[in-house]
Amino acid sequence: MSHFHLTPTDESEWADLLPRKLLTEQHQHDWAVMYKNIKNMGVFKSPEGFLKEVPLQDVRLHEDSIHGIAQQTNLEYLLMLDVDSLIWSFRKTAGLSTPGTPYGGWEAPDVELRGHFVGHYLSASALMWAITQNDTLKQKMSYLVAGLSDCQKKIGTGYLSAFPSELFDRFEAIQEVWAPYYTIHKILAGLLDQHTFAGNPQALKMVTWMVDYFYNRVQTVITKYTLNRHYESLNEETGGMNDVLYKLYIITGDSKHLLLAHLFDKPCFLGLLAVQANDIADFHANTHIPVVVGSQMRYEITGDPLYQQIGTFFMDLVNSSHSYATGGTSVSEFWSDPKRMADTLKTTENEESCTTYNMLKVSRHLFKWTKEVSYADYYERALTNGVLSIQRGTDPGVMIYMLPLGLGVSKAKTYHSWGTPFDSFWCCYGTGIESFSKLGDSIYFEEEGKDPTLYIIQYISSSFNWKSGKVLLNQTVDPVASWDPYLRVAFTFSPFENTLTTNSTLNFRLPTWTHLDGAKGILNAETLSLPSPGNYLSITRQWSGSDKLTLQLPLTVRTEAIKDDRPEYASVQAILYGPYLLAGHTTGVDWDLKAGANNSDWITPIPASYNSQLVSFSQDFENSTFILANSNQSLAMQKLPLSGTDLALQATFRLVVLNESSSKFSTLADANGKSVMLEPFDFPGMNVVNQGADKPLLIIDSSHGGTSSVFLVVPGLDGRNETISLESQSYNGCYVYSGMSSIAGVKLSCKSGSDASFNQATSFVAQKGLSQYNPISFVAKGANRNFLLEPLFSFRDEHYTVYFNIQG
Repeated sequence: MSHFHLTPTDESEWADLLPRKLLTEQHQHDWAVMYKNIKNMGVFKSPEGFLKEVPLQDVRLHEDSIHGIAQQTNLEYLLMLDVDSLIWSFRKTAGLSTPGTPYGGWEAPDVELRGHFVGHYLSASALMWAITQNDTLKQKMSYLVAGLSDCQKKIGTGYLSAFPSELFDRFEAIQEVWAPYYTIHKILAGLLDQHTFAGNPQALKMVTWMVDYFYNRVQTVITKYTLNRHYESLNEETGGMNDVLYKLYIITGDSKHLLLAHLFDKPCFLGLLAVQANDIADFHANTHIPVVVGSQMRYEITGDPLYQQIGTFFMDLVNSSHSYATGGTSVSEFWSDPKRMADTLKTTENEESCTTYNMLKVSRHLFKWTKEVSYADYYERALTNGVLSIQRGTDPGVMIYMLPLGLGVSKAKTYHSWGTPFDSFWCCYGTGIESFSKLGDSIYFEEEGKDPTLYIIQYISSSFNWKSGKVLLNQTVDPVASWDPYLRVAFTFSPFENTLTTNSTLNFRLPTWTHLDGAKGILNAETLSLPSPGNYLSITRQWSGSDKLTLQLPLTVRTEAIKDDRPEYASVQAILYGPYLLAGHTTGVDWDLKAGANNSDWITPIPASYNSQLVSFSQDFENSTFILANSNQSLAMQKLPLSGTDLALQATFRLVVLNESSSKFSTLADANGKSVMLEPFDFPGMNVVNQGADKPLLIIDSSHGGTSSVFLVVPGLDGRNETISLESQSYNGCYVYSGMSSIAGVKLSCKSGSDASFNQATSFVAQKGLSQYNPISFVAKGANRNFLLEPLFSFRDEHYTVYFNIQG
């Protein structure tokens, strides 16, 4: 135990843990001596100089930003959920009446993990209320806390859960059971967050009563058996029990809370990290990352440098050997062999969302300790690519468990697929609703000192009411685009009225992904000298309402090799644009790219004007709407698809107007009378071509199309104002023809006489493309085809590839 620095703060608490078999006077003396030795070894000064978290209540996200939209989508989900349904199993366990209907999924009444999501909801709602002050949410979460309090009082022992305490009997007997302490951690953490962020005093009383109950249970196990027996039971997932207990100790100062936190520091895992063993393969990732987070809290409370070293080594180990380009980690929930990540691309079960949530906590602690830009860069990468990627657009309550990163994968085609709002409630739903409730919690950090000092480490459109600096700071990030390779951020300032302004310092992160060539910092009209990337631009002044600071940081396309040290996988690389991970639209396993001497030789940005050229062609028949679509590089009529699907991509074409100085359309009617080519949205660089009359239309490389790929847009042959027809340039009088059938392929057919059915089959309603280019879009040249690259977070059901085989 001395090796692991078990450091109780009260001799009586230590004496209570004396195993019953050690009843002799000598054994009691030895037990007391052990305590004194440990205590003498473990006296450390609490560390100072850490950065402080700013109050989340003082941060507001801009509603129209990427992060603001994601937050709003999550708020809508939190408001959709019914409190009586959430606590149905708690009331059932307590013997109370059970109004409402229980939810399904992992919250169903017969699932042993039930109640875990309720704990997450307590945390998420407290965090969301802090940053939005939403009154309806405040009422729901207050009702939830009150309902849970009734359950706890009815049971009468301090115990509170959605399942009976019998599960802990099995846990302590080392019998099979599904992680009861994991759920208890979520409930404790949620109630503590209700106290911390929502100011609910009732929640803190409930936490301390619960902890008294579990302190007694752990004490009974140790005194009845041994301390080692208690640690053996921790081989089951226990969440962040140590973390929440350390946080509770900070509030209460109760030595029992500190001791119990120590007893959930898992020696068999922290011991490996303490001796810096690169040996975490086959460990369940999300069982153990929260234990590291708790050990970081131990360092912050006790100052024991061992736990500082553990956190630092762990982060380095995961990032160097077990992480993806997203910043995430794990495959099928476990760590695999170090630096063998290429093997993990054969499955769809990459990057459990919970692990990203918890790795962000690890990096956040490290940043507060060190102020190192590398940890802030990691946070940005994992938040942008690992967190924003798990929501399905703006669909409330639709999230994923695993983020697939292999070849031709889809978020909708994993073992769990997309979840549903009321029947999933997986672990990653719980961490998901928390992640999207605290998107503003790591943008700004304060430093204590003579003058107010603030670190701005994330460029997210937001405002911060900086009370110690006596100024309201507003940060606006321009939407990032591929055709404008800069991150542009503007800061304005509104000093508090009727207060004396003093000097304060702002430190702005210069991320390591940028470079100085083209970088600018302008304060009012003055151009500032910028430090090299990986440092901070530091400005000290009395900020006034007339001040405006703008930053322009170059964004570059770069490749990053997968974490695999075998030479045959050196060409397996991801493509990033600044902090944004790009994925290529593809349903197949073609992943070969051919790099040039410069990135501009093989990756080109898609111009802003291209979105105005996107069109979809539809016809109505068989009592349904059908759409012209690319089907295995030929054309067919398909039923009108939902947005965010492969078929929506395949039913979108770029109308390339020939011999025009400008091909930007104000309306699709502008294309009438023009010669055009049709480029499939998901096959850039290819065109629709005809092979002659009554032959199928194909999609081939544009360099081989010639005049067979040119069509004249004419008014619809059916005579309707809203339709157009596409006449072949190489075969006059021949048109794109559907046959008004979802079975027959689309072909080129020639007009003979006045045939109403022919006129109908060659007339299409041309509408705005079902798919649109993301502002961050590129075309990458492949060995066999070109790829449309867009940010991973923008994908919904579409198939994609993240890692490519890049030669050259």
